[in-house]
Amino acid sequence: MRPFSLREHVTNIFPFSEGVFTEEILFKKRRKDGSCAAFKVIDQEIAISTSYYVGADWLPKHEGKHWIYVESKLNTKFDQETGEESKSISEEKELIRVDVLKMLFQALEEPEVRGHTQELFEIKFDSAWIPLQKHQDLISPLIMIQFLNQVKDIVRKGLKKSYYKIERNLYAKVKGKVLVSKTIKQNLVKNKNLNTFCQYEEFGIDGLENRLLKKTLTFIKRYLATIKGLESEAYFQETFSFIQPAFEEVSEEVLLHEIKHFKFNPFYKNYEKAIELAKLILQRFSYNLNAIQDQDTIETPPYWIDMSKLFELYVLGMLKKEYGSAITYHERTYGNEVDFLLSADDDSLVIDAKYKPGYIGKSHQGLHTDIRQVSGYARHREIRRRLKVKDNNLLLGCVIIYPDLSLMEEKIGDLRITEVSQYEKAWKVGVKLPAY
Repeated sequence: MRPFSLREHVTNIFPFSEGVFTEEILFKKRRKDGSCAAFKVIDQEIAISTSYYVGADWLPKHEGKHWIYVESKLNTKFDQETGEESKSISEEKELIRVDVLKMLFQALEEPEVRGHTQELFEIKFDSAWIPLQKHQDLISPLIMIQFLNQVKDIVRKGLKKSYYKIERNLYAKVKGKVLVSKTIKQNLVKNKNLNTFCQYEEFGIDGLENRLLKKTLTFIKRYLATIKGLESEAYFQETFSFIQPAFEEVSEEVLLHEIKHFKFNPFYKNYEKAIELAKLILQRFSYNLNAIQDQDTIETPPYWIDMSKLFELYVLGMLKKEYGSAITYHERTYGNEVDFLLSADDDSLVIDAKYKPGYIGKSHQGLHTDIRQVSGYARHREIRRRLKVKDNNLLLGCVIIYPDLSLMEEKIGDLRITEVSQYEKAWKVGVKLPAY
């Protein structure tokens, strides 16, 4: 198998002599699909163009043979006037690898963000899996987040109770079925004549479904301990603090054949997705806790992460931390959808997050296009009504927030510092992204 490695926002050309085709990998969204990567093969070469998505997937028409891996590396070298990316760059000096997981977990510190991750990533569970280096595996933590959110929902509603078989070494009494062989070997041979091993049914929360969830929680905790910084992330600490008390009386003893041949009870719909994810997580680590430590490569389903959406959530977390309930997210009005509104009566702001590092330039064409878009939102009567603007002649301020890798602090500052000189009451604000 041959991998093609690229970074986001580039077109690279590689030697390729296995057919002629023009294809595209799409990211399925609720409203409009996005393009993860485009491919064009001409004259023994393949041109691969990437956009705002990072991940790993099979080359179209070559599943199981060739795959691409797109990582989040951003150029730090731009023309200060036009904002155009420098083409002559040194891989080591000018390219910075964005810490995608840290971005996500910093965003998840804000509780509101946790309800907006549905369109953040796509996982192709039904495709053949791809061998990735452990440091390239961004999807395991995302699957675990999905699982933990499902389990939180189950805990809120209460763990399922059911009948399940248990074995007990009872003293001076018999209940259910007597296990003759065990009684002889572990009691009579040892002169414990009043003890009897029995198997009987009990009703409670220690059923197979809950034991499978408990075992998966143990795997997740072990996995987090192997990735620097993940175990201490606030999201995981808060989630485990909420979940674990509910499972105190649940065993994690599950046999391998029980996991592989587990049959879902359709009556308990809220368990369906959690059980599916639990089996997937355990399968990824070969049902062996020790395998979590030992693996340098890991089989991963093809996946894509929408970096523009992640940046949006990252900014939401920052704005909520700074302005609290004054910030509203994704207000919709008659087909329009603005990223953020800062409600302060006649001093309110309309804010848009753009995952475009080139906005550092003074005259970047994309900046003007986006300012005009946000200005249109600011003039929408329904938006102004929601912001409680009383003066009909008041021009609302507009802010574009973009990534600026040259900054020192990962926080949002004053939104009205850097004015876009060509426009009235329009500002741009850079935010630093976590990198390594």
